[in-house]
Amino acid sequence: MNLKSPWTFYGLQEQVRSQRHPGAPTKAVPYLPAKKLVEAVNLAIYLNRPLLLEGEAGCGKTQLAKAVAYELGVPFYPWYVRSTSKAREGLYTYDSLLRLYDVHTYQLQPQPGSEAPSSGGARKQSRDPSVAANYVRYGPLGQAFKLADCPAVMLIDEIDKADLDFPNDLLTILDDPWSFTVEETGKVVTAQHKPIVIITSNKEKGNLPAPFLRRCLYYYVEFPEDVERLKQIVAKHSELGATKPPDSEVLDRASRRFIELRKDGGLHKKPGTSEFLDWLAILTEAHETTEALTRLGAENPPHPELLFKLRADWQRFAGTQ
Repeated sequence: MNLKSPWTFYGLQEQVRSQRHPGAPTKAVPYLPAKKLVEAVNLAIYLNRPLLLEGEAGCGKTQLAKAVAYELGVPFYPWYVRSTSKAREGLYTYDSLLRLYDVHTYQLQPQPGSEAPSSGGARKQSRDPSVAANYVRYGPLGQAFKLADCPAVMLIDEIDKADLDFPNDLLTILDDPWSFTVEETGKVVTAQHKPIVIITSNKEKGNLPAPFLRRCLYYYVEFPEDVERLKQIVAKHSELGATKPPDSEVLDRASRRFIELRKDGGLHKKPGTSEFLDWLAILTEAHETTEALTRLGAENPPHPELLFKLRADWQRFAGTQ
């Protein structure tokens, strides 16, 4: 099955992709977005607003940003948020300890006209500690702002992992005039090309602040609860060499069993796309194709360790195997 690319970027793809940036992803991403999701991405680009994605784990939220960067041929800057993350870290970090170390080693170096140490001695200092800019390291968001020749795709992944101040702190950055100041040097960095910002959330700590939500466009990514759609996703992965082409009968029966488990299995944690692809890859192995077809019809599916990630689900469908 040869699937035509579903991506169309209104007024932007033709301008950017014809001159692919050397920092753009080089490997195609096997991502098959819904038409409405493509429309949401286009609206975010046109309005210069962040696109906030929600949806269950494994529905493809994180992969979307990289897929957009590849299709546009622009750099991709991911920022994987942690519980301790602060908004400033995405812009830049300042290494004051390294500067202090360099000041110390600089003082140990022989000055012009003085005799060098007869043995040993401090190594030659390559950074000038009197220049604060030598100790500034730009984060993923800062790099996206500094990109001079095209917009970048910026992923802020799992924003809800950080504290509540984190999204509000981003509001002043992801809005006009799209700039920030490096406090240690006084330099103002203004985005020459406003980045395409895609944000994901799993609602781990509840709802995000209302002012932040007002600033974003919102899209809920639903898992494709449809056998044919699931087959198209598999075909896309196979077409790009990400997975081995599966046996057609195994693919059909595995897709139907997988959707059945998700809809009627009463699972506490439903498996996502990555679990399905791993499961299908094992079922596709030639030496167990016949056995797989038989076991797919049983109450307990084969290889449950690939599908069930919570004890309650495991005990229900795999505990007696």
